[in-house]
Amino acid sequence: MLDLRLYLVTDSSLCGARSLEEIVEAAVKGGCTMVQLREKQLPTGAFIARARILKKVLQPYHVPLIINDRVDVALAAHADGVHLGQSDMSPIDARQLLGPDAIIGLSIEHIDQVASANTLPVDYVAVSPIFATTTKSDISTPLGLNGGSTVVERSVKPVIGIGGINHNTAAQAMQCGLKGVAVVSDIMAADNPEQAARELREIIRPYENI
Repeated sequence: MLDLRLYLVTDSSLCGARSLEEIVEAAVKGGCTMVQLREKQLPTGAFIARARILKKVLQPYHVPLIINDRVDVALAAHADGVHLGQSDMSPIDARQLLGPDAIIGLSIEHIDQVASANTLPVDYVAVSPIFATTTKSDISTPLGLNGGSTVVERSVKPVIGIGGINHNTAAQAMQCGLKGVAVVSDIMAADNPEQAARELREIIRPYENI
């Protein structure tokens, strides 16, 4: 069973002088249960190289590595799966390429996309965004807590929330019935990513539904 409770989405621009691998490993030690590598600017070769490094970092912790958007990168790096947006490759095609054991996630930006997602070969869906966020520019109007709850009610897939989720909003988001929350800057930009992840796990613990 997928453990989606605390899902880290990377952002290299927030690393400062630290390496991405250093921050990710610290976050996993603090309790992150899944990691998505998101690299919008890297050339394909560099993206694959970074994914391979992260795969090695995560392997001892048995934490899955998910690649944002790029099925080709996921294949080349032997990642555990891919997370797709509405305009990316069809989950049907991705499943054919990646095989039955791969983890495939899909972003839902509007409530009317839930019905379609229910019929697709995906393992989880992400409500995107729950709250307003500055870490991603190409997003829709926030669905809010009511929208998140509606997606959970209508979805036959496990649902996580992403967008503006941090120490102040994680508990609210989880009360929608989510299986987990995806966090970017609150961990990636933290002075102590391990502590930040540990604190987030404590915040969401009363609402965990796994």
